[in-house]
Amino acid sequence: MLLAIDVGNTNTVIGTFVAERLSAHWRIETRPNRTVDEIGVLFIQLLAHSGIAPTAVEAVVVSSVVPSMQSAIGEMSSRYFACTPMFIGPGTKTHMPIRYDNPREVGADRIVNAVAAYARWPAALIVVDFGTATTFDAVNGKGEYLGGAICPGIGISMDALFNATSKLPRVEFAAPPSVIGSNTVHSIQAGLVFGYGALVDGICGRIAEAMGSSVRVFATGGLAPLLATQSKAIDEVDEFLTLEGLRILFGRGTV
Repeated sequence: MLLAIDVGNTNTVIGTFVAERLSAHWRIETRPNRTVDEIGVLFIQLLAHSGIAPTAVEAVVVSSVVPSMQSAIGEMSSRYFACTPMFIGPGTKTHMPIRYDNPREVGADRIVNAVAAYARWPAALIVVDFGTATTFDAVNGKGEYLGGAICPGIGISMDALFNATSKLPRVEFAAPPSVIGSNTVHSIQAGLVFGYGALVDGICGRIAEAMGSSVRVFATGGLAPLLATQSKAIDEVDEFLTLEGLRILFGRGTV
């Protein structure tokens, strides 16, 4: 069994794979100050809740955009699962050329997403990841990672709006009845939900135009299902695309 860990700035997504099948998955808050033992006990409890023994884990693969957690995750893996984890980063066998000015600047999660999407759709594509930042990543028909765009994430935008205004309330991120809000809560929700839907359509359209080809657009991240209902550009939603990419890259890195 493969344990895949995607450490994001806000959330950490964890999954177990039996061969190519995602058998269990969890989403927890990322807390860089957790100790090795706190992380280990939490992971053991999550596995136990799904009836998985720690000894069933044979390998660990990690993607992280929080460098301060790398040491703790590595030690936790060794102590609790007797595995030296494979960290995705510079030097990993991705089999995907990186056409960024400085390939080392690209977040590991962005490459992992691109690899997973291209494995499923070996043609020109865009991956939109609704995380702490909303990222757009472009891959051409030859399977080359071209780069993309980075925008403030939905959570960051909501926090900025509510913290910088005196009278606007904090609201649930949910689709309102209409784009024309008839009260303050619905007006804020309209701006957020429909605004981000339009943002996705606009940027994806411009990226496709710059690439000079039609593209398939994948969306991932916890808010992807809701945003996909408000976007004309998104073709496919997979909340666990990053985990699938980790599984693929683990296989490529061990051959």
